Order: sequence, then C-alpha cells, then structure tokens
Amino acid sequence: MNIDLARARENMVEQQIRPWDVVDGRVLDTLASLPREAFVAPALRSLAYADIALPIGHGETMMKPVLEGRLLQALLPGAEESVLEIGTGSGYLTACLARLAREVISLERHADLADAARVRLSAQGIANATVHAADVFAGTPDRRFDVICVTGAVAELPSQFVEWLNPGGRLFLVRGHSPAMEAVVVHREVNGSRVESLFETDLPYLAGAEPVPAFTL
Repeated sequence: MNIDLARARENMVEQQIRPWDVVDGRVLDTLASLPREAFVAPALRSLAYADIALPIGHGETMMKPVLEGRLLQALLPGAEESVLEIGTGSGYLTACLARLAREVISLERHADLADAARVRLSAQGIANATVHAADVFAGTPDRRFDVICVTGAVAELPSQFVEWLNPGGRLFLVRGHSPAMEAVVVHREVNGSRVESLFETDLPYLAGAEPVPAFTL
C-alpha cells in the first residue's frame, strides 16, 4: 500500500497538532516541513504521522506528534538560544529543536540510538545538533543552556536540571506517577524557579528518574 507521506504530514499538522492549540508559526512550519518518516524504522514509516507513540528500541518510544507540538511551542527556542535535550531517541525532536534554535546538544544513553540519530540528522542537513552517547545522571555539563528539553518522565524534578539553565531559561519535562502525569515548564528566574503547569499526559520514565518503590511490610 502506497501512502502519500506529504499529505499525511499535512494532515498531522492540521488535524492533530493545530487543534491542540499549537498555533505558533515557526513550530507549525517546522513540523510541516521536516519528514518524520526519515526518523523511524522503515517498517514503521506508514505510521510516522499516526497519533500514536512509536517504538524505537530498548523499550523506548517516539512521542506522539501532538505532544511534540505542544512541547516545542511551550519551549519555543529562539534562533540565538542553546538547547540541551535529555534523551535523543530517534533524533526527530532533536531536528525540530535544531530548526528553531542556534544549537542543540543532545544526550542519549543508548549508543546505537545515538549513532542512528546522528546519521538521520546528517541526512536532513541538520548541522547545528550534536548527539552524545551519555547518561545524564552520570555527569554534569560544563556549561549552561537557555532551554532544556527532557523527553522522558521523572517522578520528581531533579534539582540539577534547573541549575543547568541560564538565568531566564526554561525547562520542559513531564513529572509525577503514571498514568496521571503533569507536563510543566520550569522557568529559572532571579529569585528562584517558577513552575508553569501545561497539561496532563503519560510518558515512559527517563532511566534513573523512576519512582522510588514504596516500602511495605
């Protein structure tokens, strides 16, 4: 069965993402022009624009398009801003962030996923994104960022993530306990941090950020 992927991409934007209050022109243009099918396994390309999370290996998934759209609009990296992405995954969201920002540094704990993402980003001509095979909890960046995007859920907000933000920076993450999690943007301000609640969702946990098992007798 042949699928018109360009039409599917247009339908994704107009029927899934825009109705979920994603209205920023830069975000919509990015999603409308970047071939999502280039970031999924060949066997799944017919599902690249479906309203579902797609498996990418190691029990990891690619976010639903609507979640990616809301995330990008909530962070809205500027053309002169730097981004730290925690969890590269397929590389699709990395590419979207790179289209919006000056540079993206992305961390992926699985070396094979990091390698595949580099190849996909290169194939799309994305030159301002760098993917490192690294566990975010095993080290500390040697710099701060304007924007941080966490692509896996956390039970609690790791305080060091906020410390990696420049003043005035913002961080997107999903926190809480499945199945009722909360997507938030954390703003680093002069007198501390401010948390902006966005919407409820459910997302697989970032490795190392799962809930601590409750002790029972």
